[in-house]
Formats: sequence, C-alpha cells, structure tokens
Amino acid sequence: MRREGAGISVVIPTLNEQTRIARALACTASPGVERIVVDGGSTDGTADTARLLRADKVIRAQPGRALQMDAGYREARGEVVLFLHADTRLDAGWREALEAALADRATAGGAYRLRFEGAGWGLRAVELGARLRSRLAGLPYGDQALFVRKRVLDAAGGIAPVPIFEDLDLVRLIKQNGRLALLPVCAWTSPRRYARNGALRQVLRNQAALASYFLHLPRARVAAWYRRRPAA
Repeated sequence: MRREGAGISVVIPTLNEQTRIARALACTASPGVERIVVDGGSTDGTADTARLLRADKVIRAQPGRALQMDAGYREARGEVVLFLHADTRLDAGWREALEAALADRATAGGAYRLRFEGAGWGLRAVELGARLRSRLAGLPYGDQALFVRKRVLDAAGGIAPVPIFEDLDLVRLIKQNGRLALLPVCAWTSPRRYARNGALRQVLRNQAALASYFLHLPRARVAAWYRRRPAA
C-alpha cells in the first residue's frame, strides 16, 4: 500500500479549533500522508494555525461536518481517506495498523479504538460501551477516526450533505462494500461534551440519537435537538 502515488489522505474538519488542531496534525505527520484541513469559517485563526503547522492543504467549506468531509475527500489524492476530528490524536502505529487491515482486499474501511483524554470511571464506562457497540453491532462513531477506500466514496458520489449521522452513514457504506476493520490502536479524543453535559446525560442523548437514526426520524429536527445544550 505504501507504493509511490498511493498513500493516505487525512481529512480534518475544523471550526474554531485553534488550540486543538496541533495534536491532529502532529500525530498524522508521516511521509506519504496527505493532511487536509477543511475549515468551516473559524474566527479564531484555526486556518492560519493549520498553515503554520504545515498542513498539506487548508481549504474552506460551508460549515457542517458532512459538507466539510465531502470537500476534503474531493481534494484527497490518497487511495485511503481517514476522517479525523480536530480534537483527536492517534497513537503511534496508526498507519501500520491501517495498512495491515487494508492489505486484505475485502476490507473497505474501518475505525480505531476510542479513548478519552482524562480520568474517571464515567469515561472508562463510555469507552467500554463504545468498544462493545463497535464489536457487537459494528457501529463505531466518527470520533473513532473512520477510514475508507477512496474508490468506495467515488462510487457512492461522496459524502451526502446531511445535518447529522454522517458517520453512521459512512459506516453503513463501508459495510455495504466489504469488511469493517476495528483496529486496536487508540484514537484519543477530548471528553469536552461529556464534561459539559455530564457523562450519563450525554450517553443517554447519544442513545436517543442512535434510536432516531434507525427510526428514520427527520434529521434536521434531531440535529437541532442534539446540538442544543441541555438544561442544567
């Protein structure tokens, strides 16, 4: 997979992530890895910081993770596209694990193992739940750094401009086109949403949102509810 002209494109959607973007760029700096930052209109200098940190491309897109992911994918030159949240870093060995998984031609994409920066039994329980959800239901989320063969996205016409659940749609697309690989390497992400809303409350919100996905409820309404900060 590491032959000349192939490689990996890392797409990092951002919106006011100046203080966090360095971790995502630093952990993915590797020969042959293309790092594309897709900014959704930050006002804190995120795009300028990404350029200073030598991102290969910094482009502008309309705000919205699905829109930004699609814009980044269309700029990607690698045979594999890895979608990385700006507040997430991958452990050493992430590239080798990805390449080993995709050496199996039946593998269409995959995800990493979720870990949170920070201590506490609540976060450890969330990590365990994510591992069980990924293993038993085959449903990793976007904060687990989803990756996919670019040809799969090409055939699908890219990432649909949905207001929420773009990660679940991507997982479904991967599974429709081959095997979903769950890698043992960790993706360390910020627990800020859990800290803000409370671990239990956020887990319940996630489960309610997941149920709405399978019930095919209107996504715009679900997105508006999910992004509204719950009352104290």
